[in-house]
Amino acid sequence: MSCPELLQSSMRPSPMQYPQPQSPRSTLKALESCSAMSELEQLHAHIIKLGLSSDNDTMGRIVKFCSVSKNRNLWYALKVFDGIPEPDAFLYNTLMKGFLQSESPRDAILLYIRMLNDLIIPNSFTYPCVIRACSAISEGRQVHAHVLKTGLGGDTFSLNNLIHMYVNFQSLEEARRVFNQMPSRSLVSCTTMIAGYGRSGHLDKALEVFESTPEKSSVLWNSMIAAFVQSNHLDEAFSLFERMLDEKILLDRYVAASILSACAGLGALELGKWIHSYIQSNKIKLDQKLATAIINMYCKCGCLEKALEVFNGLSYKGPSSWNAMIGGLAVHGKGKVALELFMEMEEEGVTPDQVTFLNVLNACAHSGLINEGREYFRYMKDVYGIEPRMEHYGCMVDILGRAGIICEAMEVIKEMPVNPDASVLGALFGACRIHRNIQLGEEMGREVIKLDPSNSGRYILLANLYASAGKWKEAVEVRKSMTDRGVEKVVGFSSIEFDGCINKFVAGEINHPESEVIYAKVEEMLGRIRQAGYCSDINEALHDLSEEEMETPLSYHSEKLAIAFGLLKTKPGDTIRISKNLRICRDCHCATKLVSEVFQREIIIRDRNRFHHFRSGECSCRDYW
Repeated sequence: MSCPELLQSSMRPSPMQYPQPQSPRSTLKALESCSAMSELEQLHAHIIKLGLSSDNDTMGRIVKFCSVSKNRNLWYALKVFDGIPEPDAFLYNTLMKGFLQSESPRDAILLYIRMLNDLIIPNSFTYPCVIRACSAISEGRQVHAHVLKTGLGGDTFSLNNLIHMYVNFQSLEEARRVFNQMPSRSLVSCTTMIAGYGRSGHLDKALEVFESTPEKSSVLWNSMIAAFVQSNHLDEAFSLFERMLDEKILLDRYVAASILSACAGLGALELGKWIHSYIQSNKIKLDQKLATAIINMYCKCGCLEKALEVFNGLSYKGPSSWNAMIGGLAVHGKGKVALELFMEMEEEGVTPDQVTFLNVLNACAHSGLINEGREYFRYMKDVYGIEPRMEHYGCMVDILGRAGIICEAMEVIKEMPVNPDASVLGALFGACRIHRNIQLGEEMGREVIKLDPSNSGRYILLANLYASAGKWKEAVEVRKSMTDRGVEKVVGFSSIEFDGCINKFVAGEINHPESEVIYAKVEEMLGRIRQAGYCSDINEALHDLSEEEMETPLSYHSEKLAIAFGLLKTKPGDTIRISKNLRICRDCHCATKLVSEVFQREIIIRDRNRFHHFRSGECSCRDYW
């Protein structure tokens, strides 16, 4: 029995539920308005009766419905396709597209091979689909050769997909070669190249593509700004954004989300507020990405109340918004509030994901909620079937390690289904440093350096451990190995926003235009807090080889310079917000508590790990960080 006859016998409808068309024209019209497979099956049976089962146009509509509609049934589409005597390129393209959309790229490639074997000539609609289906660069190169062989080397759609493929396989030279040979470059090709260069850190080449594009739409501006932000070149992102505004390019929600991420990175609250106000004034659509970016910006700029205001005002809260708010509460040390919000999320019927539980565990870590951490680590798997990732294990080790429960932290590591990475062992290593477990700390430190040999912080922490135990020879050897391997120390800096500008301070440097006044303020500040009981932590200076410039006196660490600048620009009762790229040292932490009391300021410092809210001589972390 032939395929059409088989389909006719197997799909004969029971009692007719849908009106039957009476002519080929009415049949085609009915196909256009078809909305369900059951309806399509009856129309298909009628098409066979009308003798149209060999008509490519008619059968193509059936294949299209079964391949790419929301009611797709690829098994049915393939059966219909196999029954067509001479399928054309349109039919092949449609079915390949269906396979690709159904995440069956291998089937799309096999169908393409069958197309070539059947001597059907591919067209400009064939290759975008086939290129996206390639699972290896070797396949992609072969398809690229086919594109050129079939005379489609000038087809923009095919070339854009080739660029995208090479970028995904991290073969930027080949992507650039295709880009350079394009007869006319589209916005898609330019943004793809910029994104590819940005992800790989080649910002100079990304900027070259950007500058060489004559007409720069907001999409192109966003691609370049996003590339800077993702590579943590935030100053360059701000400069480009200012240039964009100078050139009268309208701010859309995509650019807004990117630059808000830059504001979050540097703690640029005033600019972030301006962008938020612009979004509201110009009624820019507040989708989930943009809403999350606003919440994240306020959280990371130390303005938790405003973040909660935005979050509570959302008409719809997606998972990313809940995650951002829970994560924000976590790093501000509001662990119990974060857990309450998580329970509210569940009550609202929003399903938590791996990011949610990572934030929940972070909340427990930053607030010393040990039992809650244990409970939620089990809960994510037992209730939601979420297998812990490396990051979750790292959090659990951190929770236990900070509390000094070293043996249980080691048990967590032993129970991991995979070998722990540097972040997990680093959490245990940090705990050994805090609790002076020299023997285990030495073992962990050596292992972490082996796993992460280019991270200067690992060497410094091990040197710290040795120094705190009076093992000066070993400390010097660690520092020497760091130098011999060419590992460069991360330069510590603190930044503070004033009058729309970001002021950066590096320990001991005098490059700021107001350096003389700032250093004088530091001396005044230290003099006044000494009267209140401050005494420099000499032990920190001698034994704790800080990640900050170690040759610089404690008096001139970057956060002290930033605080002095803030005191010059504010009055009693104001808030000073500072961002620091490294962990705040104990001496600066102790000094800042007294400064907040003596000078009557709230000082919010975001360091590498968390936020510290200093008010009236106390810190929100309760010296637990």
